[in-house]
Amino acid sequence: MDVLLLLAATLPGILISYAIFRADRYEREPLWLLLLCFAGGGLMTVPAVEAERWALQQLGYPPGSVLDAAILSFGVLAPMEEVAKWLILVLVAFPSRAFNEPMDGIVYAVLIAMGFASVENIAYADRLGLHILLMRTLTAVPAHLAFAIVQGYYAGLAQTRPAQQMRLLARGLLWATLAHGLYDLLILQGWSQWLVVMGIAALYPYLYFLSGWVRQHRDRSPFRPE
Repeated sequence: MDVLLLLAATLPGILISYAIFRADRYEREPLWLLLLCFAGGGLMTVPAVEAERWALQQLGYPPGSVLDAAILSFGVLAPMEEVAKWLILVLVAFPSRAFNEPMDGIVYAVLIAMGFASVENIAYADRLGLHILLMRTLTAVPAHLAFAIVQGYYAGLAQTRPAQQMRLLARGLLWATLAHGLYDLLILQGWSQWLVVMGIAALYPYLYFLSGWVRQHRDRSPFRPE
């Protein structure tokens, strides 16, 4: 693969991972676990993409109607990708002793999502070229970031509420999947190009809203100096 394509595919995810690592001010996570989450997210791209490919063969692509787009978005693409990332969060990061404050949920979820997005970009790189990768830098990668913050926020709540852990983890998966499905629906529907533009443009105020969740969890840190 061309070096420029590889950089375009991976650099956005790496920079976002570094930014969320820096945002975790009070008790930084071990590098080995961060790398494991990033790699785990990347590895989960493979079964998710294969499952999506099989489903798309059954349903047909592109979707022929708004209803088909809704089925594809909420029934295939969003749940397969969000469950793949959620499994790494719940099975790898959450049980670790290093997961010891609310902010950790967001940090690990974002690292997983950026690993997923980076490998997804690599898979597209040779086939679709540099211009698509640059477009994904402004669309798909921030979308994965947004859905990761949702999953991570609820994982952080679960860390502080042992009696409600599974309920909160499941809630994070549900809301991330619904947000992902809505985004995909707006992108995939063939009815109006304005809805495509709206879906992309809405990402940024949504991320601004979610940045409040990041600050909220960071400020709840038990390691924050008084």
